Amino acid sequence: MKIDWAALGAVFAVSLGVVIGLVLLFSGGLRALSAREAAQERQGSTALPTAAAAACLLACVTVVFFGIYLIVAG
Repeated sequence: MKIDWAALGAVFAVSLGVVIGLVLLFSGGLRALSAREAAQERQGSTALPTAAAAACLLACVTVVFFGIYLIVAG
């Protein structure tokens, strides 16, 4: 059995990049939810933080479902 180290390294690099991107998206969504609560406390507009949180968290859900699709379809 021979291991293709280049392919293994490429899979590792892509996986690491996706994980880092997913963590950043999720933390951005949580940060936007926190900004929404702060805006509510000072009676400010909550439209932008709510939209940002929804976009970030929806992107996270999309990435997770796409990963599940790749596993099941493969």
